[in-house]
Amino acid sequence: MSGTTTAPERFSVNQMTVRQLDLPELVDACLALGVRGVGLWREPVRAHGVDATARLVREAGLTVTTLCRGGFLTATDPHERARALDDNRRAVDEAATLGTDTLVLVSGGLPAGSKDLRGARERIADALGELGPYAAGRGVRLAVEPLHPMYAADRCVVSTLAQALDLAERFPAEQVGVTVDTYHIWWDDTAPEQIARAGVGGRLHAFQLADWITPLPEGVLNGRGPLGDGSVDLREWTTQVEATGYTGPIEVELFNDELWARDGREVLAETLARFMEHVVR
Repeated sequence: MSGTTTAPERFSVNQMTVRQLDLPELVDACLALGVRGVGLWREPVRAHGVDATARLVREAGLTVTTLCRGGFLTATDPHERARALDDNRRAVDEAATLGTDTLVLVSGGLPAGSKDLRGARERIADALGELGPYAAGRGVRLAVEPLHPMYAADRCVVSTLAQALDLAERFPAEQVGVTVDTYHIWWDDTAPEQIARAGVGGRLHAFQLADWITPLPEGVLNGRGPLGDGSVDLREWTTQVEATGYTGPIEVELFNDELWARDGREVLAETLARFMEHVVR
């Protein structure tokens, strides 16, 4: 199918934004709109087949901008830790097969019964020390993503960009950097200086957009707002990131039940239109 419109070269759609589309449908929808970048998720990729997915996107001429996700590295049980490390090595291998150089990490929450945030973060650092060289040897960078503090207990004890950089900077930049996601850090008035810090260190490995809307839905996970519907100045955030010299993909990642209930092709077209309106200068 030939493209009927041309999306900005740096625009990328994260697969979760239109998760109702299977991989062939997603590729077809991207080609119809001239979208050249996709961020993929491990579960649907593995369901379709990693090699088959790599072949599909390659033959379509699409670029895989990121793979989500690795991480969940805070376990204290030795067997759980070993399983997590093995799974992250598989994630690195999958990223390399798909042709992306960036594996996004959601670090993991507190183990059951624990209140030790500092200890959990140190276990993440220990894991990065093992995984970083493995990833770099396969041409993949690890991108630690800070999540909003409301997820600290169960999903991610790394809540700020400063915390993510404190971890990443223990390792070479070609091994470990960070993901900047507006949904998670838009509230943090120290984030601009941390974005600059990431840029100076060559650690800004991924940039993702979503808006913050209220009220949050029950369960809060699927409350990411379509671009322009919420409180985030998306154009200003993009300006801050680009001021570091970042010229990589800008990936829109939305978890939203209302969007998932709609036609995925329509959602993708709308997301691209909103990107043009609220992000492109």
